[in-house]
Amino acid sequence: MLKQPDRKYRPFPPVELPDRQWPNRVLTRAPIWCSVDLRDGNQALAVPMNVGQKLELFQALVQCGFKEIEVGFPSASNTEFTFNRRLIEEHRVPDDVRLQVLVQAREDLIERTVESLVGARKVIIHMYNSTSPAQRRVVFGKSKDQIKAIAVNGARLIRERLPRLQGTDVMLQYSPESFSATEVEFAKEVSEAVMDVWQPTPERKMILNLPDTVEVAMPNVYADQIEWICRNIKQRDALLISLHTHNDRSTGVAATELGLLAGADRVEGTLFGNGERTGNLDIVTVALNCYMHGIDPGLDFSDLNALREVYERCTGMTVPARHPYGGELVFTAFSGSHQDAIKKGLAEWKGGRQQHWDVPYLTIDPTDIGREYREVIRVNSQSGKGGVAYLLESEFGIELPKDLQREFGPIANLEVDRLGREVTGAELKSMFWHEYVDRNSPWQLEGFETESRNGVVNCKARLLREGQPVELQGLGNGPLAALVHGFISLGMPKFEITAYKEHALGIGEEAAAIAYIQIRDHTGQSRWGVGVDTNIELASVRAVLSALNRG
Repeated sequence: MLKQPDRKYRPFPPVELPDRQWPNRVLTRAPIWCSVDLRDGNQALAVPMNVGQKLELFQALVQCGFKEIEVGFPSASNTEFTFNRRLIEEHRVPDDVRLQVLVQAREDLIERTVESLVGARKVIIHMYNSTSPAQRRVVFGKSKDQIKAIAVNGARLIRERLPRLQGTDVMLQYSPESFSATEVEFAKEVSEAVMDVWQPTPERKMILNLPDTVEVAMPNVYADQIEWICRNIKQRDALLISLHTHNDRSTGVAATELGLLAGADRVEGTLFGNGERTGNLDIVTVALNCYMHGIDPGLDFSDLNALREVYERCTGMTVPARHPYGGELVFTAFSGSHQDAIKKGLAEWKGGRQQHWDVPYLTIDPTDIGREYREVIRVNSQSGKGGVAYLLESEFGIELPKDLQREFGPIANLEVDRLGREVTGAELKSMFWHEYVDRNSPWQLEGFETESRNGVVNCKARLLREGQPVELQGLGNGPLAALVHGFISLGMPKFEITAYKEHALGIGEEAAAIAYIQIRDHTGQSRWGVGVDTNIELASVRAVLSALNRG
């Protein structure tokens, strides 16, 4: 890298807009959405989709609720043209969905494009030509007037061919490609020249698409460009201002959201941001950003996992694990403090103590988009007691007391750290059973009986101590107190039960019970024991033995 990059690069000049209004605005409704997955996303694939894959993805987009879908560049290849014709001739397009097609401002391409649309119900013909200084100088070698003439001639060629689409509801769209790198005054001049040909009205609007074809500035500059156009272009009420951002500076979402604040009506993008170079705008992210603020996006992502599967199957792309909303790990917390906060927040929400969603670290309820709570917390060596407790409870119904969570959490973390990887719930349960439930040495239960007289319980226990039979008897105000008395009568150091909890591990007569018991020994040290049995009394006895065996 250069030590003095300013000798090679320069900042993008800001737009003169001292009284900009967009910073004080708030989004209150979703924009019109247009998916360009089948064109912009498709042309960005190393192996473009075949017709079958495009048909499957088109159906998925329709099911999501997209009403405008750019299906391709029908003049670019036979595959694109054939796909367009199959959609129309096989009546695959719902009556309320517009097919959008892209075409350069060239007569041969326009002719082929119009031919591909014959018989369609509703379409958008999207014409573009590049307008930026670099494109004018490097690619075309033309002046501003010559570039404007290309746009005007293309608009005229399309207008002349509209009678061939009799019976089709045609909407026209123009893009000054590389708008974000174009002088706003010239972008306005070219766009108005196209408007003069197409003659839009408030009743029959045209779409003016202002693409951030290559991100060359911070998103606030793009917002200024959009607001400047909205405030200065003629016949604003006859236009739908549309955004089409890319992600070269990794701010495509931000640029779009600020562009909407600046006055745009419509957004073009792709599922999960697939597109040229660093990608197009990710519509899933922007739509669900609206959703998390209480705005109905008008798109249905209630089964985002299924949509991701279709997307990955058709495009061959993979949604990254940390991708907003759709990634495998976005509703996952490995940090112990995060896990504890999520667990408490979910409990509060389930208890109905909050009117609006306000769970720490989770911007939306995962179940709203087809994800599950069990995906929220996973355990690795960085996890704390909260994550351990959550997995045991959510997958196996094991409800650890708080103090037991504090005791078992570090024990589990040591083992996970030794393994050096994430562990499953089943592995975590196995660790718990090994540490507590399966502790059968030195004490092992063979039999336990009680009888009560005048409020005093007499217990008789048959035990093995390191394989040798031992019988004990004890008296107390309950079975456990009698058991403790019996052990002390055998000459064991004194200990006492300081905490007790039990619950069922299932439903029905054969359901096991689990008991958690904390004891404090003669040195003042406390430790937990856990017992499981179909008989709750025996589960409690086993828990006492577990605690003793862990001494």
